[in-house]
Amino acid sequence: MADWDLKKLHILRTLQERGTVTATAEALHMTPSAVSQQLTGLARALGVTLLEAHGRRVRLTDAAQLVLRHAEAVFAELERADAELLGHLRGEAGQVRVGAFATAIPALVVPAVQELRRSHAGLSVVVREAEAEAAYELLAHGSVDLALSLAAHAPTPRDPRFSRVSLLADPLDVALPAGHRLAAAPGLRLADLADEPWIFGSSGPWSQITTTVCESAGFVPEQAHAAADWSAIWAMVAAGMGVALVPRMAMAGGIGGAGEGDAGEGRVREEAAAGGVALRVLHADRPRRHVIAAVRRGAEGAPGLARVLAALRQAAAAQAPEDPTVQSN
Repeated sequence: MADWDLKKLHILRTLQERGTVTATAEALHMTPSAVSQQLTGLARALGVTLLEAHGRRVRLTDAAQLVLRHAEAVFAELERADAELLGHLRGEAGQVRVGAFATAIPALVVPAVQELRRSHAGLSVVVREAEAEAAYELLAHGSVDLALSLAAHAPTPRDPRFSRVSLLADPLDVALPAGHRLAAAPGLRLADLADEPWIFGSSGPWSQITTTVCESAGFVPEQAHAAADWSAIWAMVAAGMGVALVPRMAMAGGIGGAGEGDAGEGRVREEAAAGGVALRVLHADRPRRHVIAAVRRGAEGAPGLARVLAALRQAAAAQAPEDPTVQSN
């Protein structure tokens, strides 16, 4: 029987993810020569060729891809074993590390942590802000136990390393200067703003989301100003410098001094409390961004992790209000 060395299989999987021996060595805190030696030993133990020259780099052979397909099942089974061991200890104490993008922290993670402090005081949650790509690298390498990201920027559901849980369809509202000619226009459509100057990030997820949503409405937004911080975007809109899409979760996080009004049909959200902004709901377009949680496949049953996921679902359910009415100052 072949010698399936888990440490060496992990190195091979990291090489597949990172693409080069040098990058693999950096990720695993090894030297490139040590990486090469370990992979040579694995190839010898398995009796197959794992790497082949490709220009000045190496690439994985078909045999290596086959090995990794089976190795993923092994890694998932080990995660399940860890989860069962934690279940045996009841999971009433311990630590769960969460990587999350910025607006998810105040809107979802903080309420979840507050609930867990009441219900499971012995369970500690450690939060690390990270955008999607970084969060999944941290998750893959065991630096966090759960990653929160936008579905559009997460690995596909077919990725064998992760299990994904849908949490929330976060509505996108449009922020206009309070004195804008369309600030109180009935039945506002995204297409009505095709000729407006837009404010969004110069790169990254929010830039892509804004352009994709606008293109779905039939136009390419003209970027007048670039900003990624919601308070900065809010201030520029209030100053009459342009319009912007704003995720409902960002409002829950408190940009512009905003707060959530009483629950119920037709409730008023007070996002314009800081002055100078009219926040409009795009009833006809109904743009959304989808928020997901992901864990390493096989770890879903770990009691502490399951409790954190349940608390996040509860927080997400609270972030699904009726569409707000317009508020202008």
